[in-house]
Amino acid sequence: MAQLNVISNTNILTPRGPILQKPEVLAPAGNLEKLKYAVRYGADAVYIGGQSLGLRANADNFSFDEMQEATDFAHAHGSKVFVATNIIAHNEDLHQVDDFMRNLERVGIDAIIVADPALIERTKQAAPGLELHLSTQASTTNWQTVQFWKEEGLSRIVLAREVSIQEIREIKKHVDIEIEAFIHGAMCISYSGRCVLSNHFTARDSNRGGCSQSCRWKYDLFEELPKDDAVIQQIGKKEEPFTMSSKDMCMLEYLPDMIDAGVDSFKIEGRMKSIHYVATVTNQYRRAVDAYCANPEQYRIKREWMEEIWKASHRSLTTGFFYGVPTESDQLYGENEDIPEYDFAGLVLDYNEETGIATVQQRNKFSIGDTIEFFGPTIDRFTQTVQEMWNEDDEPIASAPHAMMTVKLRASKPVSRHDMMRKEKK
Repeated sequence: MAQLNVISNTNILTPRGPILQKPEVLAPAGNLEKLKYAVRYGADAVYIGGQSLGLRANADNFSFDEMQEATDFAHAHGSKVFVATNIIAHNEDLHQVDDFMRNLERVGIDAIIVADPALIERTKQAAPGLELHLSTQASTTNWQTVQFWKEEGLSRIVLAREVSIQEIREIKKHVDIEIEAFIHGAMCISYSGRCVLSNHFTARDSNRGGCSQSCRWKYDLFEELPKDDAVIQQIGKKEEPFTMSSKDMCMLEYLPDMIDAGVDSFKIEGRMKSIHYVATVTNQYRRAVDAYCANPEQYRIKREWMEEIWKASHRSLTTGFFYGVPTESDQLYGENEDIPEYDFAGLVLDYNEETGIATVQQRNKFSIGDTIEFFGPTIDRFTQTVQEMWNEDDEPIASAPHAMMTVKLRASKPVSRHDMMRKEKK
């Protein structure tokens, strides 16, 4: 198993009793199915995108009818729904704002995440019942700016990713307002995500939802010479080209520092990520937050939590700006570390306690002889070998090759509906 390459931290919290006001675990939801699994796996709140005004134009995004179903489901489970309306608006974007915000208010959205002052002002007039959260796109890095936005009527500030833990403490010391911080997921190479590479290379406006992830492309570095261009630098074990590619953020091991600094909401990045990713990562932060807040003095991070994070991750991990300005060690040059990758193999639909047979909806192929893991929001993961399988007509089969097919197999321990099954990629 690859090791988390992070900056060692020695901050120790003063022993104290249980923390009554837990920080919020805020998970991404690219579509309705992902939203439901984020909630089932422990999210206190989820953030989604509508079909306009957001920065993830290529996500599935939500119609207003889907938003209604989403809010009904989330509220029934004690969770909230936020909508990202965080584009940097041009004049032609403004005509749709009033009706869009009124519809969000109508379906019961709990808050919007917004960056553009024009959208803030129009929302206050058109849909005064909507709570306003300032997006990280606004690049808020100091307490006086936080105070300004509080006086403008915003209830929460999503800080710029360039803010350190010490700066968060300073902000909370001066301003009584909710603070949200990204604690897990992909890091954008541009300041607070405000990038124009995509605009230049593909004519897709990254600040209006069209990012083509130009920073993730493969690049060579050239020097113009009198006769020929020559590559002057290539980095990587296998001559991989130079890239502008940050490691992913992971603050799971440092949640006590974040809580002690006063962060009110822990935000996980990844509206474009899979159900497996969203469920796995959300559940580990849920478990860690609950364990720490129940008994800060005796809290110790569990090894299996980090092992689960690695099973959902495809990049090496870093702590971003929280403990200092990132260096070259926080970037990927060429090949990634050798991190085992896992397929989301199946979703548990039912479990028969008498026979021990789990009914599973296939999501990636698995076969007799494969080593699989079951995991879920209320069970500890366990590993077993697939020894026998049946299709939905109870006929024996050797493999499950067809997407979404129904498969029955014997589980070595009890499982529940909505638990998941994964297997290591070969």
